[in-house]
Amino acid sequence: MSWISVCDKSEVTEDEPKAFELNGTKIGIFFVEEHYYAIENVCPHAFALLTEGFIEDQSVECPLHEAIFDIPTGELKSGPGCRNLCTYPVRVEGQNIQIDI
Repeated sequence: MSWISVCDKSEVTEDEPKAFELNGTKIGIFFVEEHYYAIENVCPHAFALLTEGFIEDQSVECPLHEAIFDIPTGELKSGPGCRNLCTYPVRVEGQNIQIDI
């Protein structure tokens, strides 16, 4: 695996996920129930950043057309999302959040 540090733990809260781009891929880091998750940050239905969506429990709702995705698994739960999201392994090393892409 090739782990890449993407942000500090202090940059991600349950209410404020972190958006970034790595090698042309838009990824969002979410903090849900004491765990960090990395998911594809663009809704597959229409270009909208999920880090700007509504977060409730373990789900994020697309800010444009209300597709709802499960954050831990990337699974499309309802709405016009078209498909599940890509997810990426996450680990925490000290204060750094790292992903494997």
